[in-house]
Amino acid sequence: MTRRFSTLRTGLFVTLIALSAASGRAQDSDLAAARDLYASAAYDDALAMLNRLRNANPAPVQSRAIEQYRAFCLLALGRATDAEQAIEAVVAAEPSYQPSDSDVSPRVRSAFTTVRRRMLPTIIQQRYAEAKIAYDKKDFASAARGFHLVTSMLADPDVASEARQSPLADVRTLATGFEELAAKAAAPPPTPSMPTAAPPLASVAPPATQAPALARVYTGADPKVVPPVTENQVLPSFPGQVTIPRSGKIEVLIDETGAVESATMASSITANYDALALAATRQWRYRPAMLDGKPVKYRKIVQITIKANSIR
Repeated sequence: MTRRFSTLRTGLFVTLIALSAASGRAQDSDLAAARDLYASAAYDDALAMLNRLRNANPAPVQSRAIEQYRAFCLLALGRATDAEQAIEAVVAAEPSYQPSDSDVSPRVRSAFTTVRRRMLPTIIQQRYAEAKIAYDKKDFASAARGFHLVTSMLADPDVASEARQSPLADVRTLATGFEELAAKAAAPPPTPSMPTAAPPLASVAPPATQAPALARVYTGADPKVVPPVTENQVLPSFPGQVTIPRSGKIEVLIDETGAVESATMASSITANYDALALAATRQWRYRPAMLDGKPVKYRKIVQITIKANSIR
């Protein structure tokens, strides 16, 4: 009895797969027919067919194509409000999509650009939040992909002006730092090398070589050193509501080029904010400290004060 039930269940599963494949082929054929109707300017007929396909629970890839052509048809029919809703569905599903000049008229492309400029800033912040959740869960591979998507969307021409201002400018700084951290954490450990036989002892010891001298690190206690000049030292906004004032310190090592070589929390604020602040230091830049006209390494303490959701 059990074997018979298993056979019936397997047959039903195979039948469902076959029906699903046949349905997918039929939807592909109908979608191609709708595209042909649109190309021949039969916009009402194309829209009617696209609406039927939309109600037939299509696959995600087909759903995006259906909404794209619905938007094209609705714009051609002068139904701007309905067209905008269709474009919103396309952008939400595939933020990087933008119809090419060769596919649509400038009016259609302009409609997509208007919706994308309105929606992309919110989508970018949502995708950053999702990537940060993956990072906090130590799913570093997913987090790296998510942060890379965020930085790619921030390079989109439709958000160029917003990306240079807060909050997207802060998101870019954080996403860049966390992408690097997540990629390093997700990388597999190096394969251990096989031990090799020790070389034979030389009859004559080689001449001793002097180890290279380490570059000295200067601080504010060195009066002859001109301290570095800040060019970019932007800190991220503190997430959430601040009920009591908070303060902390970051110790940064600035190299001879003015870049931050390393950074540590000398005085912690919160674990989450410490990670955000340390990631932001990767984008900090200075004019390097100088001694006798030459750039030198310099250790600097940056004081952080958080008061009523503001940082200074």
